[in-house]
Amino acid sequence: MDELTLKNINNLPMAIITLTTDFGEKDHFTGATKGGIYSELPDVNIVDISHNVSPFNVPEAAYIIQNAYSSFPKGTIHIIGIDSELNVENKHIAMLLDDHYFICANNGIMSMICSEIAPEKIVEINIHDTIQTSFTVLDVFVKVACHLARGGTLEVIGKPINAIKPINNLKPYVNEEQTKIIGRIIYIDNYGNVITNIRKPFFESIQKGRKFEITARQYKFKTIYNKYSDFINFDIPKEDRQDEGKGMVVFNSGGFLEVAMYKSDSKTHGSAATLMGLQVRDTIGIDFIAKPSIPLNESSYFNS
Repeated sequence: MDELTLKNINNLPMAIITLTTDFGEKDHFTGATKGGIYSELPDVNIVDISHNVSPFNVPEAAYIIQNAYSSFPKGTIHIIGIDSELNVENKHIAMLLDDHYFICANNGIMSMICSEIAPEKIVEINIHDTIQTSFTVLDVFVKVACHLARGGTLEVIGKPINAIKPINNLKPYVNEEQTKIIGRIIYIDNYGNVITNIRKPFFESIQKGRKFEITARQYKFKTIYNKYSDFINFDIPKEDRQDEGKGMVVFNSGGFLEVAMYKSDSKTHGSAATLMGLQVRDTIGIDFIAKPSIPLNESSYFNS
């Protein structure tokens, strides 16, 4: 879908602007940002994705926005207010990607999505000469978002660029023999589950059907579940099960490898993060076990 077609979507009475920030809930920043949007577009629909991103945590914000944006209609405008202060090393960009608009700092926040989907257009925002501010999300990002919501184009607010900054350690490490993956924890969710940078398609491309062992500190796992309840043996009477609080590994709804505790709660009986001592940036190892070679004189036995 080109930008001209998206104009018709954005010109609808209820344009959608989402907010993802590290503002938290205590201060005035979120309310002021929403007020600025409503002052320009009274009929806009503002959706909070999250305001509880850890301060300045670019990988955490990237994970959240990647897993949230595609649930919104095409033409949605996403403001991402993480580490957004303008300086010579932290310019501002606006991007059209997957028929969505993104407005953020050029600090790597979009590189996780861009590693899988190529942007259709990127501009470096250049309207700052007419704005004196220390609150760029309100005074710059809001103006850009409202301009796009009215049907404006990216070229009016910026100059085209071809590349953005990457996030370091975005991709897992694989050794030359492809017998080992080393990933990193990039996010800890509300349940204390730890999410790595290992995606299911990437894992399967290296695994090639081999058995494996996952190591998280001293904990080891040999099974990856497709959903949490797959961990439960429903043949055992409910009163006899002792599943809650046990460790497991799952590919979560976003397709990321996740180390979890079944029905965990960091505030009560603990979670993967608290009980296993796992933190953001810790490594997770996966060792693949080579398939045994089959001697020629035994091949008929295995094929029978």
